Amino acid sequence: MFETKVYVERRNKLKNMFRKGTELLLFIGNGESPMNYPSNAYRFRQDSTFLYYWGINYPDCAAVIDVEKDTECLYINDVDIDDIIWMGPQESVKAKGARAGVKSVYPLKDLFTSINNAVRAGRKIHFLPQYRQDNAEMLSTLLGIKSKHVKNYVSKKFIDAVIAMRSVKDEYEIEEIEKACNIGYKMHTAVMRKCKPGLMEYALAGEIEGISIAENGYISFPVILSQNVHILHNHDHSQKLAENRMLITDAGAENNMNYCSDFTRTIPVNGKFTQKQKDIYNIALAANNKTIELAKPGVTYKSIHLEIAKIITRGLCDLGIMRGNVDDAVENGAHALFLPHGLGHMMGLDVHDMENLGEDAVGYDRETVRSTQFGTSSLRMGRQLQKNFVVTDEPGIYFIPELIAKWKSEKINEAFINYTKVNEYMDVSGVRIEDDLLITENGCRLLGKKRIPITVDEIEEMMKK
Repeated sequence: MFETKVYVERRNKLKNMFRKGTELLLFIGNGESPMNYPSNAYRFRQDSTFLYYWGINYPDCAAVIDVEKDTECLYINDVDIDDIIWMGPQESVKAKGARAGVKSVYPLKDLFTSINNAVRAGRKIHFLPQYRQDNAEMLSTLLGIKSKHVKNYVSKKFIDAVIAMRSVKDEYEIEEIEKACNIGYKMHTAVMRKCKPGLMEYALAGEIEGISIAENGYISFPVILSQNVHILHNHDHSQKLAENRMLITDAGAENNMNYCSDFTRTIPVNGKFTQKQKDIYNIALAANNKTIELAKPGVTYKSIHLEIAKIITRGLCDLGIMRGNVDDAVENGAHALFLPHGLGHMMGLDVHDMENLGEDAVGYDRETVRSTQFGTSSLRMGRQLQKNFVVTDEPGIYFIPELIAKWKSEKINEAFINYTKVNEYMDVSGVRIEDDLLITENGCRLLGKKRIPITVDEIEEMMKK
């Protein structure tokens, strides 16, 4: 946990956004999630918003802020002798509450009495969207709403307040994200040092997952590591690494304070880029670096995404893969054949930060709306950047056989695509390059002590080791 004052100040700021009403703010923490039977649970992960405001990384918690009475109550069951037998001595709930700056700590069953009284009194109860069915069922019981209808009663005011606060990272959060990025550096450079033809993909995937655990953390999302670079989120690790193939590793760490990193590197399996691989790689690298040049407060990430699309289109035109006017090609969405996803997303306590609150609510605002055009519509983060936002920068270029066949047969944007030349690059499969950026006063900076090797020369040199 951070210092107590951090959580007290966060909750006070949140309360000030609701001062004119008689509202209650209800927070539901996560419980254990069984793998295959009740007593065999997955690794516990607390809800990120609960962590942000209360700091308690312990299952079966809830909390209520009564704005009218200016009170804060934590609901959590104390350990009993059975818990101690199986898990050893545990911190008392009073001690947990004290570290969070909360004096009123009650058993979880008391939450039902408290909320039922508020419901009968006709008080407004704000709660956030639920991504776990057990928590939706709990809200259903608390509020007398059928679980399938709980989503219709979530509080937009609460969502907006949480996003406004969590989007802007404080100094403590930035320090923790940096730690996660430093673990990510170790993960990705390990792949570069150990990758070679004949090795199984799962050996590398296990290696980097082990690094995150050895650093007293965990992976921030299931590792993506594959020779099939053109499959954007490929979690299959069953292939044997082959000569002249490219290998994508999209992976990050979650440190022991639950802050995340998210990096991607694409490398040649045998340690040496072919000319065609280098051609595509350097276009993607130019796009990645252009994002770093453009990202600053006041600029929308959607506008940067479209500039990156032009960089990629121009580079592919130089190779003869695309053709025609670059601006026209991007306006018509022709680049999306090779870049069918967005430039990046928010990152923090979640690797896709706060997306449980609604992707559009996090990534867009009244001034910046999501595109409906294929490719650009997948941009998760489009809104205007602010100081201390943390975003990912992950342009890519892919040769997806099924998508290419579809566009060719349906003559989609055929004026801008040279399919004869496309066929010459199909064996490249694709390239994605991802870094994590902190938006600063006048620009941005890379997060982590050192940038993971990124140029062709840097990667080849690292792979020699």
